Amino acid sequence: MRTINKLVLAFFLIVVSLVNAETPPQPAIPTGGGTGGNGTGSPASPIDMYVYVLGIVAIGLIVYFTKKYKSVKA
Repeated sequence: MRTINKLVLAFFLIVVSLVNAETPPQPAIPTGGGTGGNGTGSPASPIDMYVYVLGIVAIGLIVYFTKKYKSVKA
């Protein structure tokens, strides 16, 4: 692909990701006495526990495939 095609595709990818971005939910304001709960009340997504592990795996895969591509190309 030509360079201009790659730049246009990257631009559209960024625009689409910004358009589809969702604002985080706002916590409800309690309307009465009592202690009430803290937070938004929405369940945490299970992937939150593995963010660091997924980041390390991603970096490892990038390094692996970069070295593999360089060795095949050389």
